[in-house]
Amino acid sequence: MPKPQDDTASTSGRSADSLWNEDLAPTSQSARTWDWKAYAALWVAMVVCVPTYLLSSGLIAEGMSWWQAVLVVLLGNMIVLVPMIMIGHAGAKHGVPFPVLLRSAFGTKGARIPAVARGLVACGWFGINTWVGGSAIYVIINALTSDMLAGSALPFLGIDAGQLLSFLGFWAMHLYFIRNGTESIRWLETYAAPFLIAMGLALLAWAYSQAGGFGEMLSAPSQFADGGTREGEFWGVFVASLTAMVGFWATMALNIPDFTRFAKSQKDQMIGQIVGLPIPMALFAFISVAVTSATVVIYGEAVWDPVALAGRMGGLGVIVALGALVLATLTTNLAANVVAPAYGFSNLNPRKISFKMGGYITAGIGIAIFPWKLLETAGGYLFVWLIGYSALLGPIAGILIVDYFLIRKSELDADALYDHNGKYGAWNMAGMIALIIGILPNLPGFLHAAGFVESVPAIFDTIYSYAWFVGLFLAGAVYFALGKKS
Repeated sequence: MPKPQDDTASTSGRSADSLWNEDLAPTSQSARTWDWKAYAALWVAMVVCVPTYLLSSGLIAEGMSWWQAVLVVLLGNMIVLVPMIMIGHAGAKHGVPFPVLLRSAFGTKGARIPAVARGLVACGWFGINTWVGGSAIYVIINALTSDMLAGSALPFLGIDAGQLLSFLGFWAMHLYFIRNGTESIRWLETYAAPFLIAMGLALLAWAYSQAGGFGEMLSAPSQFADGGTREGEFWGVFVASLTAMVGFWATMALNIPDFTRFAKSQKDQMIGQIVGLPIPMALFAFISVAVTSATVVIYGEAVWDPVALAGRMGGLGVIVALGALVLATLTTNLAANVVAPAYGFSNLNPRKISFKMGGYITAGIGIAIFPWKLLETAGGYLFVWLIGYSALLGPIAGILIVDYFLIRKSELDADALYDHNGKYGAWNMAGMIALIIGILPNLPGFLHAAGFVESVPAIFDTIYSYAWFVGLFLAGAVYFALGKKS
């Protein structure tokens, strides 16, 4: 990604040492080189990844038919595209990254809280992607060595030593590219995404052949893991699933200014995102749900994890496919899950934490969260992790949209964004209060879904099913009521 230069705003009046470094500075005109094709390519590269496969095919395991799952994925991404473009407008117009944009709504010090919250979610995604890539390495080595790495689970961790070493090995690959910057992997990302698309199409062709054609494959009902039929359960999981689909990219809907700050124009960022996000997500969703439906015919159960599926398939072709998967997962992870937390952590102390150091912090947290535990079940992945963090990020999105469009009328004071004593102040209590109120209604439902409490009144489970929507509209309304004097 182009390196921002501070030639668009004055340094007079800034608390420069505590709020500014060259990574957080407004983007110069010379660095605004991204056209609509660049944004479309960025999205395709991020969409075509294993977590997307896990997301959409996980809906099959939760009781949907193939067309229902694809429809929910498409609808969820059309919904999240709206705040994506709206928040992206600020990056394209003012050239500031997400943590700096937050300062107008939360204050120069208060902005650190939502920036770190967004960064921690990205750390979670970083860990998940790293686990997926490490799992692919584990499968490849075992396929080549007759299960040399297989062994008993380690105490406390719940995975064997081979899985741990594979995870750490893939994690170490990220450190090289974090050290050398995202420019060092741009060419790799460009070539890796088409390979993963090709592997997905090859997997679809295999499923077509093994299941005896698309008709039988796509007519197979969804099942429980033990083989019990789940057909007809669509409406029971629709709302929570739609919220999970929105939650999948709710992260990028917030920090999209980190990328749109390099846009040539508003038109470029808007068209690029419209072209690159909803339709590619739906197409890749079709591949994943079709293959997962095929596994019901082939294996008698829905196998929604592509790495586990590859392990069952065997053969040299699978080793090649998993090798391409490792490469694509690495590049996608660096692009989607390092940029936001690196900026967010840098914003905590710009004097001491550079973008690079922020990336190292992200990598460390990615290990500490034990990402394999998030992916133990489809339900845990969809309804605890995805909906849970959407309850946190929805309110931030609502506050940003109201602040930028309704209160600021899309106008920002560049100097004040870098000054504790400027017009935005160090703390904007309207933003902090709105954030807390936006999160609170979803908290009981999250605690129940995560297993921290045995039961809560049914109304809280219902509210939690709409977590992102509840947080966005409630926090936005509260902020509008409190923030007009800001």
